[in-house]
Amino acid sequence: MTALDIAPPSTTTTRTPTDLLLTASLVVAPLLYLLADSMYAARGWDDGDAGAVHVIAAIAYGFVVVRVATWATGWLAATTLFVGMVGACGNVAYGINTIHVSLGAVDLVDASGPANIIKPLGLMCPLGFVVTGAVLVTLGRRVPASLVLLGGLLWPLAHIANIAWLAVGVNVLLVLGFVPLAFSDPSGRPGPAV
Repeated sequence: MTALDIAPPSTTTTRTPTDLLLTASLVVAPLLYLLADSMYAARGWDDGDAGAVHVIAAIAYGFVVVRVATWATGWLAATTLFVGMVGACGNVAYGINTIHVSLGAVDLVDASGPANIIKPLGLMCPLGFVVTGAVLVTLGRRVPASLVLLGGLLWPLAHIANIAWLAVGVNVLLVLGFVPLAFSDPSGRPGPAV
């Protein structure tokens, strides 16, 4: 076992609780984020309820990053973990900012000084999707890799420009890219290459 209690792929067919948690995140995170962006599309980008769902979904994407990093090796695994976790933190910050704005406070995106930290952290989120897509390419998972890569590339356009229909579409791509990966062999690695 590793420090994370993730079963080595070649030694067991029994999944650990950690494996199950990380694998479940492949379903939970993209579906929750699709809900959050659908709520933003229907209610506006400063909706506090959507911001709350956004925060939970962003945290769940942190677990997706760990799951995918376990499928990589060497520097690609380390890069996936670093970029993905920083991106998840930045994504959480944007959700909290939305809640903050919904309560009548200053929008950190429009503020200067220390508030500027939110912008580069937030940009790490779509970069995390791109790196995650690269891991899927190395695993021979062409279709999920393409969907996640495209989602990562379109994410900044949809979210920086506040294009609601595109944000929802990006999340549909991520649902289609990540959810099938949850249905893998008992070692926790994704199923057959597609």
